Amino acid sequence: MVLESISRIIKVQLPAYLKRLPLPETIGGFARLTVCLCVSIGYRLLPLLGILALLGYLTIRPFLPKKKKQRDSLINLKIQKENPKVVNEIDIEDLNSANVCYCRCWRSKTFPVCDKSHLKHNELTGDNVGPLILKKKIL
Repeated sequence: MVLESISRIIKVQLPAYLKRLPLPETIGGFARLTVCLCVSIGYRLLPLLGILALLGYLTIRPFLPKKKKQRDSLINLKIQKENPKVVNEIDIEDLNSANVCYCRCWRSKTFPVCDKSHLKHNELTGDNVGPLILKKKIL
């Protein structure tokens, strides 16, 4: 049904529409067009040009860069939102292992310890945040 309608528009209605336009047949005829006649032709071509512009936009739209959501620009989305400033203190002497990674992207499900959620955050937003790595000196 839809394809039949489009086919009818292209094969029947579009040629009939273009035949009704008072276009000159020579280049000299275009030079002699009056301003009033040019405006008249312009108004008659406006629907056709609008449809062509819309089709062109819809064709290139998938290739246009996608806008980032405003929510993605926030770093801390849910950790201790009731506090004006989030601060975590950890004594280095209390480290159990030689290396500990702490989250700086605020996306970790094991906050304040990093669970590598920053990888997905960086991919989605183009950010470059990574963990804070504390190394215990072995004497």
